[in-house]
Amino acid sequence: MNKSNLKKWFTLFVLILGGGTIYKLASIKDAFYIPMQEQFGLSHTQIGVAMGLYGTIGTFGYFISMYLSDRFSKKILLPVGLIGVGCVGLYLSTFPNYNGLLVTFALLAVFDTVIYWPVLLKAVRLLGNKDEQGRMFGFLEAGRGVIDTIVAFSALGLFALLGKGAAGLRGAIYLYSIAPIVIGIISYFLLEDDKIPGIEEGNKKVNKDKIVLSGVIKALKMPEIWIVSMNIFSVYAVYIGLTYFIPFLKDIYGLPVTLVGAYGIINQYGLKMIGGPVGGFLADKKFKSASKFLRVAFAVAAIAMTVILFLPHKSMNIYSGMTVTLGFGAIIFAMRAVFFAPVEEVQVPREISGAAMSIASFIGYAPYMFMYTVYGSILDKNPGMSGYNKVFMTMIGFSVLGIIISSLLVRTVNKNNNKSSAMINKKNKSIN
Repeated sequence: MNKSNLKKWFTLFVLILGGGTIYKLASIKDAFYIPMQEQFGLSHTQIGVAMGLYGTIGTFGYFISMYLSDRFSKKILLPVGLIGVGCVGLYLSTFPNYNGLLVTFALLAVFDTVIYWPVLLKAVRLLGNKDEQGRMFGFLEAGRGVIDTIVAFSALGLFALLGKGAAGLRGAIYLYSIAPIVIGIISYFLLEDDKIPGIEEGNKKVNKDKIVLSGVIKALKMPEIWIVSMNIFSVYAVYIGLTYFIPFLKDIYGLPVTLVGAYGIINQYGLKMIGGPVGGFLADKKFKSASKFLRVAFAVAAIAMTVILFLPHKSMNIYSGMTVTLGFGAIIFAMRAVFFAPVEEVQVPREISGAAMSIASFIGYAPYMFMYTVYGSILDKNPGMSGYNKVFMTMIGFSVLGIIISSLLVRTVNKNNNKSSAMINKKNKSIN
């Protein structure tokens, strides 16, 4: 029994290593936004377009992933995803032109989102029984945050050591590329092979395509899933805006490039380790409902961003600017931690939970396809504080939209709960 547990936790550790390194290249902007602009000659809009392309391929890829994850073993798919990302990163280190950069982000989406991510989630789920799911996924998220931070700060240190210019950025990209390749090789030798059985009913082979399609159609007909999806959409549209705190602090507060990089790492990875557990605790213990927590959090986010909008940024010191923006980021990460939880609250049937989560992911993550471009375009067309004010107002707008949608979500949850209670009472009366 002890040997079995040791093997399980060791396997989880290997999965965490992969999950914590595979997205470093796709999110290179988090720590190296300004160096990317300088060395690749990119505008805010061009970076936004690259991220939008990455998001589009990754978002639509969720539907392909449903089939890949059931057709092939994790022993194959996880290493392919990791090594594939690393090889794409080595190409990125050559500083290709803009078209080459777009190809790079397209390939990253294929390897890390379409091939790797759903298989990672499936592998973690199968590691534990039904009583261990929370712990397994909790350790995965927390572990990824730790690995994220360690690797990102290591890359930032290498960037500074090599002169903070082209050599420094190339060195950081090398680290981001070699790490997943090494972990991919390790994963191939340490992970067990899955046996993917066929699905049969009697002597007939069941058509998996028909099963998946029927589940998707049933899920599409549920208005509750659309409400949950739009709620996620609102959170994610605001979340993407956090990226632009990085150039904001550099342009308006005059942060040094290295300090801006450290801020980006804390903003995107450090807050994950803080906001996630806090959001889960508040939703479960304080509000007893993720939907109710999200409604309040949207209101707090709207108020907080309004305050940030009217602060005298040009006369504030650097650390005040970092503090207020990180505080806002913590609110958004607390929301991200629980924005899929309402799927259970609206009582989506368990047999279509996979289709429901795919639809919620497709719609909820849709801002990735265009919001980077929108925010980047706003900044390019409106230089200086004027552009950042417009970005902040857009984030306030999505927060207000979130208040409206989450209020509708709470009403839907209450309505379904009342209906369920009425059915139970009716059933009990008939029995009596």
